[in-house]
Amino acid sequence: MTLNENIKQLRMARNLSQADLAKALGVTKQSISNWENNNIQPSIDMVIHLAEYFSVSTDYLLGLDQRKYIEITGLTDQQLAHIAAVIHDIQGN
Repeated sequence: MTLNENIKQLRMARNLSQADLAKALGVTKQSISNWENNNIQPSIDMVIHLAEYFSVSTDYLLGLDQRKYIEITGLTDQQLAHIAAVIHDIQGN
């Protein structure tokens, strides 16, 4: 997938409108629309901000890598074990 497709997919997966995402990122709704329609590209700084916001790598956003991650900094070992168990169950392992 391409950058514009990834931005739209990530936004829609979180049930965000373009206006919601624009507000969260401090840009206009028109900027989001332009990115998603591949009219313009976000700046490098905004790609980084998008990656942080959606908890994906910049490589994922750019379509270079399909791995996703979840930010777990600050969780206890018990919380991490619980999350690992949930992921294990979802994956059917």
